[in-house]
Amino acid sequence: MSSQNLPQSPESPLSSEQSSAPGRKPRVAVVFGGRSSEHGISVVTAGAIMSAIDRTKYDVLPIGITRDGRWALTSDDPARMAITDRQVPDVEQLAGSGTARGSVTLSVDPGNRDVVVGEPGAVPTVLGQVDVVFPMLHGPYGEDGTLQGLLELSGVPYVGSGVLSSAVGQDKEYMKRVFISFGLPVGPYEVVRPREWESDRPAARKRIMEFAAEHGWPLFVKPARGGSSMGITKVDDPAGLDEAIEEARRHDPKFLVESLLRGREIECGVLEFEDGPRASVPAEIPPVTAHDFYDFEAKYIDSAAGLVPAPLTDEQTAEVQRLAVDAFEAASCEGLVRADFFLTEDGTFVINEINTMPGFTPISMYPRMWQASGVDYPELVDRLITSALNRPTGLR
Repeated sequence: MSSQNLPQSPESPLSSEQSSAPGRKPRVAVVFGGRSSEHGISVVTAGAIMSAIDRTKYDVLPIGITRDGRWALTSDDPARMAITDRQVPDVEQLAGSGTARGSVTLSVDPGNRDVVVGEPGAVPTVLGQVDVVFPMLHGPYGEDGTLQGLLELSGVPYVGSGVLSSAVGQDKEYMKRVFISFGLPVGPYEVVRPREWESDRPAARKRIMEFAAEHGWPLFVKPARGGSSMGITKVDDPAGLDEAIEEARRHDPKFLVESLLRGREIECGVLEFEDGPRASVPAEIPPVTAHDFYDFEAKYIDSAAGLVPAPLTDEQTAEVQRLAVDAFEAASCEGLVRADFFLTEDGTFVINEINTMPGFTPISMYPRMWQASGVDYPELVDRLITSALNRPTGLR
């Protein structure tokens, strides 16, 4: 790896001796990309985070994970991490071939937080200690507890929820089971696991048809462990069911079928403060006329704007804020959560899902809700980093 590819500045030391010097700035490793289908939006999110981090307080180490799972050091250039011409960026393109040949390693020794970069035929380079990780990975292999487990083994503090909470937040089946056990309102759904579909497809399909007969069409078919609305299909009749299932299974062999809940889409952010979690003002996702529903294109490409704050009564606002914090607590979350609800036609809130690492792009709803609540983007990022630095790893 050539030295010009290393993210260094006059105030960003790279040697292990310098990184342990008294009075040095804490180093934040922003980890992004990853192996999931949400790779590109993870890069976009990380770029926004890196732009907002206060460089007078923190050093930043950008670490991209390629689609095949390799960890690479990238240049610290958030401008290259934005959506361009309706195309999301990629770690391989961002890193360049030179960086992609190298590999970044984080020690799993809790007494050694050094990051090491190695290249074939070269002596590994020690970049120094990492104090906290900001894991801007979405979906499997990052948001689901896998990266959090690695960081726990390494003894490195990190932003966001722990292993169990991240796993529960990623798996919509078990998320719903947890919510039901805590008495939170959840809409009708069916789960089809891989073995069921592969061993007896007719029986699984029959169960889905019985669900449709009870709850009516249209249905939504979605991956059980996905996000950013990827792999979700609105199915209006039985003719489109098999194609929708295969689309969901491209992202996850386990999938859910949910009934249509008629009403308004309401979101609410939760942020952990010194005295506990608090809810933001809620937002509303209005009907998206150019799309069947609030899918990936509407969220990130066409920038369909939500209403912040949502036009709700004071009583409705208080209720959805209470439910959002209850969901945060039910799943034992930490740091941050975006909770998504439906306000049904009879005036009842139903929780759809939580995101333990929600989208953080400039147009994302989570930072917009906190902006409207008096916490601007840089302060929001700083609060999350500070909270992670002050929180111990391990059982807590």
